[in-house]
Amino acid sequence: MEFGIQLYSLRNLGESTAELVERAADAGFDGVEFAGLDDTDVIRERLSETGLDAPAAHVPIEELESDLDAVCEQYGALGVETLVVPYLPPEDFADADSVDETARRLDDLTARCDDRGIRLLYHNHEHELRSVDGEPALDRLADHSGVGFELDLAWILAAGYDPVSYLTTYADRTPLVHLKDVVVDSTAERGGRPISLGAGELDIDNCLAAAADAEFIEWVIAEHDDPDDPAEFCRDAGETFATYR
Repeated sequence: MEFGIQLYSLRNLGESTAELVERAADAGFDGVEFAGLDDTDVIRERLSETGLDAPAAHVPIEELESDLDAVCEQYGALGVETLVVPYLPPEDFADADSVDETARRLDDLTARCDDRGIRLLYHNHEHELRSVDGEPALDRLADHSGVGFELDLAWILAAGYDPVSYLTTYADRTPLVHLKDVVVDSTAERGGRPISLGAGELDIDNCLAAAADAEFIEWVIAEHDDPDDPAEFCRDAGETFATYR
């Protein structure tokens, strides 16, 4: 199991992607997860210089569906073998029919990615945990599709569920895990407020122990939706992960 950082967390630094790769290397991460690119050639050089891997990239589903070959070529040049649908709106999980249609859509895209030797995952927020016909929509999606997951543990907790239980249940289809911390708050837009690792209510010890026990999980990736100080978050997250090596 290796440790990475989602570069979306650092977007407000105003640095190039290559500079963010170098920053992640300085913080001690094993790799980076992309959320957009600029100069692919420079990024590739910086990955080579730092020795960092690029296990995955977040790509909007509209890009994946409209020109999958171009996306695969662009990210494949950087060694990315996993593409992640980072978000689908709440209406795609509003009721059983909506979830089933979402399952079909993701299965179609999964098959197209499989044909190109690329793995597709779906990243949850909190609204995929709303109840649909007596069960969380995410569970129905799992039952009605074969798509893999990048489970975001903070949003599972904010939705009122146990992240460790979800890790255990879906360990065989969750090669990547997003580790962000959160203060649960029913008045917040998504039921919680993201916060620096170790400062919130996520049981990081138990989550990482569950991830380590699940042989299928390859990467744990730090993320913060909107840190006050992205550079500090990067340093602190790297130090947090160092204690679990």
